[in-house]
Amino acid sequence: MDRVRFSIVALLVALGSLAPWSAGAAPPSHTGAATTPAAAPVNINTADVKELMKLEGVGRRVAEKIVEYRDTHGPFKKPEELRKVEGVGNGLWERNRTRIVIK
Repeated sequence: MDRVRFSIVALLVALGSLAPWSAGAAPPSHTGAATTPAAAPVNINTADVKELMKLEGVGRRVAEKIVEYRDTHGPFKKPEELRKVEGVGNGLWERNRTRIVIK
């Protein structure tokens, strides 16, 4: 039994040495905040598909729908109008509302 405990402890120590951070430090946080540029605002009246895709949760198809909507209905008068675009739900709006601007 002691041999098994020793083996488990030795395994845990060995695995701990493989961690990319030092033993005394906390593991790095992966919240995305450090890797995402400080959330630059996106003007939904002038942004092209590529720029719209910088919004969290906006893929190519949703970005294309935003441009199509804008081309059909004219420029957005207020940021909240983006919610009228098919594919833009409450979650996407809430994640990006502070970054969405119109000018």
